[in-house]
Amino acid sequence: MHHELTTFRLLLRQWVDGDLAPFRAMSADAEVMRYFPSTLSPQESDAMAERCRALIAERGWGFWAAEKASTGQFIGFIGLHVPAARLPCSPCVEVGWRLAKDHWGQGLATEGARACLGFAFAELKLAEVVAFTSVDNHRSEAVMRRLGMTRDAATFRHPALPGNHRLSEHCLYRVRAGRASQV
Repeated sequence: MHHELTTFRLLLRQWVDGDLAPFRAMSADAEVMRYFPSTLSPQESDAMAERCRALIAERGWGFWAAEKASTGQFIGFIGLHVPAARLPCSPCVEVGWRLAKDHWGQGLATEGARACLGFAFAELKLAEVVAFTSVDNHRSEAVMRRLGMTRDAATFRHPALPGNHRLSEHCLYRVRAGRASQV
């Protein structure tokens, strides 16, 4: 069984084949992928979507496909994930998002991530959820703060990136059950 989450403006759901083409376009957009090591080829994008779909099928949750409730349009993904990389907070569950740039600045990442935190604490009974990003990604950090997350004082080098990579230095945010912002 897989879960779906709904908010006022969003449906977070299992991936469908119709999501692949808009996800490819998103994954090839240099601005969307600015804080990731590179854009993705169509094959890499499809493989990522398939991994997301498989993890949701296996666990019932994951990085859900995000669609606008009013139009049914795929706009990216928002959800929860168990990072494979060994991080300072491992083992952990992260909340994350990636939206097509036409949907930035509307509070959709915050709205969807807030629903994910509610699910993480109420349904999965997690004690803590984390989020992390490159120290230069101020937009994502702003979402983390709006969610009521607190930044760790120390940064860390992401183990999946070479130490001298422009994105290797990351900040880590955490929120404990009962502390997530309801605003």
